[in-house]
Amino acid sequence: MKYVDEFRDGGRARLLARRIAEAVTRPWVVMEVCGGQTHSIVRYGIDRLIPSSIELVHGPGCPVCVTSLEMIDRAHAIASQPGVVFTSFGDMLRVPGSRGDLLTLRSRGADVRVVYAPLDAVRIAKENPSRRVVFFAIGFETTAPANAMALWRARQEGITNFSALVSHVLVPPMMAAILQSRDNRVQGFLGPGHVCAVMGFREYESLAARYRVPIVVTGFEPIDLLEGILLTVRQLEAGRAEVENAYGRAVGPDGNRAARDLVYEVFEVSDRKWRGVGSIPKSGYRLAHEYRAYDAERLFEVEAIDTRESPLCISGQILRGLKKPCDCPAFGRQCTPQHPLGATMVSAEGACAAYHQYGRWLGGAEAGAAAASGAP
Repeated sequence: MKYVDEFRDGGRARLLARRIAEAVTRPWVVMEVCGGQTHSIVRYGIDRLIPSSIELVHGPGCPVCVTSLEMIDRAHAIASQPGVVFTSFGDMLRVPGSRGDLLTLRSRGADVRVVYAPLDAVRIAKENPSRRVVFFAIGFETTAPANAMALWRARQEGITNFSALVSHVLVPPMMAAILQSRDNRVQGFLGPGHVCAVMGFREYESLAARYRVPIVVTGFEPIDLLEGILLTVRQLEAGRAEVENAYGRAVGPDGNRAARDLVYEVFEVSDRKWRGVGSIPKSGYRLAHEYRAYDAERLFEVEAIDTRESPLCISGQILRGLKKPCDCPAFGRQCTPQHPLGATMVSAEGACAAYHQYGRWLGGAEAGAAAASGAP
């Protein structure tokens, strides 16, 4: 199979669902790691196609959603300063901080700009030498190479008015934190295909062995997801705990070595606080010592920030797979895409946004109509 349509074939999807039903003999809880996988699962009704004994729970695989409230507030503090051009990907502009979002700041006169690549921010800095240009560098390992390239280029060209507010997070430590939690329910993982395309999957082998949990690297189309679920269930039923690669057309064991080398030059591993989850040791990237001159957090002295999270938002429990969006009393009421209380309702990869977009917050015929257009 080579083309997108073939990975959305309804007949093959139903065949895989039957194979899953034949393989399962007891209840299992499987977490999809990536937010893109969550959206595909909800859009195509994958969780409703497979046996009800298999529960799919949504992990903290949305980079916008897990960017800490402190980091969002630091972004706002920097963007509010005179002479600053604050650049970011578009999905960060509506993420609520303690006191509003970046779009609100822009409406009040702050120079907040959407860029489509980190190098665009470097270009803006070259074109505006009298302004301080800051790029909001967030994401998992997937976006780290492009962000590292922007910083490397700025250093190579001696661009001194460019800096980055870095809030990168790493998948394996997050998975370990979930498995170590006393209230953990996860018994198997659908691994993050895009992250593994960059980093490979060797570092997941120790996780699988240590915690006795299957990890199946999976893509994002319905057939990808169903094949990943089938392989995970087969491992669980057989009592195996291994890393399997079900996304071979994009992922190899060592990932993209050139991208990894660049990341390791620009960044170093550090502790990182995750929104709704808390601090996880060695779960993020910060700038390496050689790139300290480009560290916006240090340059603008915004390390100490007082934050204020909405008491109605349960996104932390959703990000850890303990609750689902429809379990939240505020979901679809006080919290909507137009008036979000948390990042999971804003991001294109957020679980709450997926449930809202595809009608999971509705009832009966309304939910069926909303989901019909995406069914395989």
